[in-house]
Amino acid sequence: MYEEMKKENNINDTVEKVKDTLLVLNNTINTIRLVQGVDKEGNLKEVLPENTSSQQMIRIDADEGSFTSFFTDFYSQLKSPSDFSFFKVTEYEATQTATELQEYVKNASVEERRNLKQYEVSIERVEAHKTQSPINNTSTKEDALYRYEAEQIDWSTMEKLGLNREMLEKMNALDPLLRGFKTPILVPVTINLGTAVSTMEVRLSLQVQDSGEVGVLLHGVRKEPDLNSKFFGHEFTREDKRNLIESGNMGRVVNLINPKTDEVIPSVISRDRLTNELIALRAEFMRVPLVIKGVTLNLEQRRTLLEGKPLFIENMLSKRGTLFNATLQFNADKRYVEFQFKKNIKSLSMKDLNSRERAEVPSVFRGRKLYSWQMDKLKAGETAYINSLTDGKGKKYQGYMTFNREVGKIEFSFRNPRKQLGNTENKTISKGKRI
Repeated sequence: MYEEMKKENNINDTVEKVKDTLLVLNNTINTIRLVQGVDKEGNLKEVLPENTSSQQMIRIDADEGSFTSFFTDFYSQLKSPSDFSFFKVTEYEATQTATELQEYVKNASVEERRNLKQYEVSIERVEAHKTQSPINNTSTKEDALYRYEAEQIDWSTMEKLGLNREMLEKMNALDPLLRGFKTPILVPVTINLGTAVSTMEVRLSLQVQDSGEVGVLLHGVRKEPDLNSKFFGHEFTREDKRNLIESGNMGRVVNLINPKTDEVIPSVISRDRLTNELIALRAEFMRVPLVIKGVTLNLEQRRTLLEGKPLFIENMLSKRGTLFNATLQFNADKRYVEFQFKKNIKSLSMKDLNSRERAEVPSVFRGRKLYSWQMDKLKAGETAYINSLTDGKGKKYQGYMTFNREVGKIEFSFRNPRKQLGNTENKTISKGKRI
């Protein structure tokens, strides 16, 4: 089950990279070249994009840790670094992007040149990234990609949830956690309420608390997103609701209000397609690449994506070398531009604004055939009691079933979930070691 859910939800929508390289804009003479290196006197060595081979351009491992280390050293060797602007691209896109970027710079207005700044490789950003990393200086380059260390997780509390390190690794859920993301799949956890034990599926994430300790956050599954209440001061329009339900992204930038500081924050909003949780991201944190699957985006296209709107792009190059068309949109939950393929969208249908379409209830649960009255209750969205279930050791047990229409499966609890679960959504349940 975990492998199937992973394939469905952990789709790599970013540009596939083998090796990265650098383009350089000489701000004095407005020329775009490919970076070859730095000579002994600190002068930049550059080559024309025409007929450039991979041996002539600089090649960098396509991971954030390697690039950060490389660019810091490279920048420090330059005699006059302020004369140049640098852009990171893949080696396969370098020649085409350099040619198109040269044309863009040649005809760009003052405002367009200013907007180009957001795509530059900034030494300030690189240094800030290194400073903010919780990993010490003895870590490997790959470790620099991670926000947390496995040792910071309170594994004794994880054990109480029925989880351990080996299980998370087998689910391919530990790595995203350590990188600062939610688990890409729903993870089954056990909640001990003292008098009974309940099982539920959640997404996990790690969070640094005000105390500086690392807590585990549970993202419970909601039957549907709450679109009728205000979300940090924003009242959803009919169109907002439609977009969040059908595509998962609201499709525009809106002003949200921080309840603690009253700060007005321009943000984009998306729906977590696994849990139906609403996720907001500051617009200033949105990043749109210059090139996506071989297509260089112009200023208007990038502006469309930065406004949270969908964008249809033609003639992109797939991993297999074939051309394809797709709609792109920035996703606040994933924090990058995603492809809006139908298989990538878990649509709830607009009928969910008023009523829920019922998925088919299975007739068998954990090897036991259900009675018609049990299936009728599940179809009606009610809780059904079940007994005579057998665990792996042959021991009999009983409990309560509910049917989750979003994932199309029956969920089990030892106690009536309508009475005892309460608000377990997004609850920090453990503390780890200090960073």
